Amino acid sequence: MQAANRYYKCSKISEVKFRYLLRLFALDLTASDTARLTGLSVRAVNDIYLLLRHRLLACSPVPAELDGAVELDERYFGPRRVRGKRGRGASGKTIVFGLFKRGGQV
Repeated sequence: MQAANRYYKCSKISEVKFRYLLRLFALDLTASDTARLTGLSVRAVNDIYLLLRHRLLACSPVPAELDGAVELDERYFGPRRVRGKRGRGASGKTIVFGLFKRGGQV
């Protein structure tokens, strides 16, 4: 007897739905959007997304230039307050993201 889903063991999700979920993962949709489109719970989608990320990490080698201690930071630049909105939600802000390797360059 063949399992219902050969990719995600002990699951009640059909293989067709799992492949659709995998396609949505590849399109970089959030877990809540994927849950809404597939009819699954957000918790189930989060669990599957986490397993997929672990699988991707196990299959992909770490680049030599990022090996060791790496620091990362993000910052929002722009107006402090836009009428009625504060923080990250204020429009007109620019996100700056940087990686720094000890003894290296940004």
